Amino acid sequence: MSVAFSAPGKVLLAGGYLVLEPQYNSYVLAVSSRMHAVVKGAEYDSSVNGLRVTVTSPQFNGDQWEYDINSEDGYIPQERHGKKNPFLEKTILNVLNDVIPRSDGSQPNKINIEIYSDAGYHSQKNSITKINQYRIFQFHKSTITDVPKTGLGSSAGLVVVVTCALLSCFISIDSVDECLDHIHNLAQISHCQAQGKIGSGFDVAAATYGSIKYRRFLPELISSLPILNKSNVLEYQQKLSALLKSDWKVIHTPVTLPRGLRLILGDVNNGSETVQLVKKVKSWYVENLPRSQQIYDKINEGNERIIESMLDLEHLRLSETERYNQLILDINNGDIAKQVEISSLRKAIEEIRSNFRVITKESGAEIEPESQTHLLDACLKLNGVIGGVVPGAGGYDAISLITTQDIDIKKEAVGEEFSSVTWLDLHQEDVGVKKEIPQQYEDLK
Repeated sequence: MSVAFSAPGKVLLAGGYLVLEPQYNSYVLAVSSRMHAVVKGAEYDSSVNGLRVTVTSPQFNGDQWEYDINSEDGYIPQERHGKKNPFLEKTILNVLNDVIPRSDGSQPNKINIEIYSDAGYHSQKNSITKINQYRIFQFHKSTITDVPKTGLGSSAGLVVVVTCALLSCFISIDSVDECLDHIHNLAQISHCQAQGKIGSGFDVAAATYGSIKYRRFLPELISSLPILNKSNVLEYQQKLSALLKSDWKVIHTPVTLPRGLRLILGDVNNGSETVQLVKKVKSWYVENLPRSQQIYDKINEGNERIIESMLDLEHLRLSETERYNQLILDINNGDIAKQVEISSLRKAIEEIRSNFRVITKESGAEIEPESQTHLLDACLKLNGVIGGVVPGAGGYDAISLITTQDIDIKKEAVGEEFSSVTWLDLHQEDVGVKKEIPQQYEDLK
């Protein structure tokens, strides 16, 4: 058999840090850089004891992980060469404990999967291009852990597509849309376990559902699962099954950027450690109550205004086309003050940034470091730019801008302040995980 899936990257445009709490909404845009998983082979091999799952990453020096798996051990994968990849390990563990494969030869026990990532996920220094008539991928001489990431959510995308690829070896997935909630819940569990913590899940949600207004699940849902070992396999499987079927009450309302606007990402080639940033902010929050809550409330007000503004702009486009077209022209000419809707949106973004700079200064977590402040402020002076943020948890991964579709950022953003920025060729996408044609990944040269 051969089947393929892809899932988009993400940009958290509004909701940084607050997205960790179930009472707050966030605005997450899926982007066109996608993670891919291709089942290259799935068969029954009587010579294999238990199951064998091999995952290969041709792009990153041929990285490969080979797992031996047995039902008696609770499908806990054992890498044959001692290599560690917690995201693959937890994905394999949970998918197999979900489907509980038959061992009578009617289902595959030897599975080979190839994974690919589009160029936006990683720094492209020292890479070479390989193409066929359908796909373009960058290949690296280094292993994947040695290539800097841009912060688009590669681990979340990886877990979602490998979840789909493995599931498809045991159950029919004719339409991904019919089992999105199951894919989402399974991938969230695996991703949280792999990280060793229960994150907000917005990256997995965007990889599954696409661009969304998001409000997270309660962390207790996943923390209630026991740690799997040989003595509690049946208990784990029963609780996993019940959890996957339950209502997580996740809000994932589809959104889209209003036509005429676009998302632009600028990679600054210097990654950040999200976990450390989050730890510092959490400590600051607890130590500075109630003032810290007041700052969060201000950030939330700005987030809600951004979400509202995007919905209002789309409504304006549909109801007053001429006025909307004039609005786009004014943005292109740098006359944002003429348009109340855009002025309000820009003010909301600036208020959020201002409060995050306060947290940056007081907590030591570089959510918006000084160099990123200078860069974003320089971008705001360019015609066609509505606003910009350091997305997600902040730091040095990248900046994101909302601009009109008419702006050519590479021509506009000239000068010393932009010299360290690599503008990524991305656009916002509505669709989350989807099936692909497996033949489109063959004969890359």
